[in-house]
Formats: sequence, structure tokens, C-alpha cells
Amino acid sequence: MNEPEGLRFRRLNRPQIITDELQEPQYKGTSLNEPPLLSGCYEPNFKLREAQRLFEDQLVGPESIANFGDVLYTGTADGKIVKIVGKTISVVARLGKPPCDGAREHEPSCGRPLGIRVGPNGTLFVADAYLGLFEVNPVTGKVTNLVAAGQMVGGRRLSFVNDLDVTQDGRKVYFTDSSSRWQRRDYLHLIMEATADGRVLEYDTETKEVTVLMENLRFANGIQLFPDEESVLVAETTMARIRRVHVSGLNKGGMDTFVENLPGFPDNIRRSSSGGYWVAMSAVRPNPGFSLLDFLSQKPWIKKLIFKLFSQDTLMKFVPRYSLVLELQESGACARSFHDPHGMVAAYISEAHEHDGHLYLGSFRSPYLCKLDLSKV
Repeated sequence: MNEPEGLRFRRLNRPQIITDELQEPQYKGTSLNEPPLLSGCYEPNFKLREAQRLFEDQLVGPESIANFGDVLYTGTADGKIVKIVGKTISVVARLGKPPCDGAREHEPSCGRPLGIRVGPNGTLFVADAYLGLFEVNPVTGKVTNLVAAGQMVGGRRLSFVNDLDVTQDGRKVYFTDSSSRWQRRDYLHLIMEATADGRVLEYDTETKEVTVLMENLRFANGIQLFPDEESVLVAETTMARIRRVHVSGLNKGGMDTFVENLPGFPDNIRRSSSGGYWVAMSAVRPNPGFSLLDFLSQKPWIKKLIFKLFSQDTLMKFVPRYSLVLELQESGACARSFHDPHGMVAAYISEAHEHDGHLYLGSFRSPYLCKLDLSKV
């Protein structure tokens, strides 16, 4: 593995057009608006149950998917980058070091690849939650560490590198760091506390410079470049909204809200063939119904008590296995939604990646990929 050389860091001096909310104390609690009714564009259906499970029990936690032609790539919970050709899975590379047995204590050294993209020269760019930003040659398996996690950037530690996108010329890589306080293995703590220490960063592949573009986000998660590449959409998971961060042009350094008060907690964002965006919801906010995370957002004292009484695995059992994928128009308005109310076929969806008339559904914990034929829904 090649270590990053000559990395330089700088903080962007951005215009003072940030909302007052971002000036709040870093760990101040927050409450959500009442969830939108699951009606209209959000009306529950069973369309995700039309999906087909692929490679069941052959890969675990395929969080994100990229394709080069008909060849698919994904990263798994055991630290591998794998290639899928037809019905065959093969390992392209490992980012970390064994053991990779899924044990909590081994995850930081094994690595956990999350966001994955294909760059313009055919190499893979990968965001690993613990190890940082990588470029992987899918032919030779050569792994190059571009930005190592764990280091201080802009006065804060890179602790939870999550998703990324790459400009068409390959010059800039934009990525999210979900928190400087919590690692991926403690993501429920990050969700419960709604900690405002997420960031959007830029890596320049020529100068090797890392720049902080936006900070004080609450669980900065999925990221997707706008077509003009002057801004990125960023899922602010614990606030159930998507922000638009301006990364170049006249508005560089500014931020506005693209869509707010979503019916779930958004994870990865990817382009749709209609010109809009696919948004995977890591969990829903039932209305009518009871949303545990909405309830707790208004009662921070209960959160501390819950974490004393229950483990993270136990708490996950209280999160409904309701799966939801939205397609948003370019304006942010809802175009359509696909549901699996009990996660019977597709569960714990982290990404919806469109290719050749199908949606490939990634998951942060399920032991399979799902493939949905869009002509059937």
C-alpha cells in the first residue's frame, strides 16, 4: 500500500452566509419537525419486494455500488473491494489488515469500505470509514492511500470517512467525514447525539491538498456532485434533510437546504437517469406511527439512560426494518418512492445505484445485494 505523500491541509475561507444553526455549540441537542405524512408521493407500496436478492450469504454489507460497463464493484464489511461479473464475485483488493472477522475491535484495522466511485481513468475511488480515501486499480489490485484517516485536518480528526464523488476530469474528490467524535462502529451514538461535527472536504489529486469546505453538519453522509460540478448534495442524516454545498463558482463556501423533513433518514445519494436523484433511507420516520429517533431527539436526557441500559446491537432491534428509496427531481421535489414496509426482501438499504434499467440496492448490514427491474415498478 502506498502511503500519501506531501499532503497539505487548508481551511477554506468561505463567505459568511452560513445559517445561525451552524454557529450553535458543537454538541447542542436538536429536535426534528414532525415527520411528513406517508401519503401522496410517499404513499406506502410494496415495489421494493419486486427486487431480486443476489449473492445471498456470499457478501455482507455491500454499502455502495459502482459500475464500469456491466462490471459492478462494491466494498464489503470484511474490508474487501470485490468485482461482480455475471454470477461471479472476485476480490480486487483489501484495504486493511486481517483479522476481518466482523468483531468490533478488529473493524478499525480491517477497514470498512463505504462509498465507491469509478474515476475517469477507470480506477476506483473508495472511502473507507477508518482508513481514509483510496484509489484502487481494478485490474492490478494496486491500492493507493490518498488521505489517511485518523489525522488532524482543519483542527479536527478524520474519524468517520463516509462517501465521496469525483469530478469528470478526475482532478477533485469531494468526500464526507461524518464525525470527528464518533467512529463508524459507534454510529448509533452519533445518531442519538445528533453531534454537529460532520464535514465536507475536497482532495486535489494534483496538489495532494485537502481542504475543509463545510463543517458543523449533523452526520454528513452521502454526497453527490451537481451536473455543473459547482455544488454537491450532502445527506445530513440525523436532520432528515439534504444540503447543497457550493464547492466552486461565485457561491463557493455557501450552503442551502435542497430538501428538508424527509420521511426517513437519508444515506447515499446517486444520480437517476431522469436527471434527478435516488436517495436511500437508512431508516424511516413513520407518520402515522412512532419514530424512536424523532422521539429521542426531543429528550436528550433519555438518550444517556438508554445507552447505559442497552447495547448498540440491541438498540438496532428497535429500528423498524422498513425500507424506502426516493427518487427526487432535480429541484428536490419527490418524483416517486419505492417501499418494502417490513424489509422482507430488501432491508437496511444504504444506496440505490441505477444501471441499465435496474436499481442495485446496497446495504450497510444485509448479506446480499438487491436488483430491481425499473420497468416492473
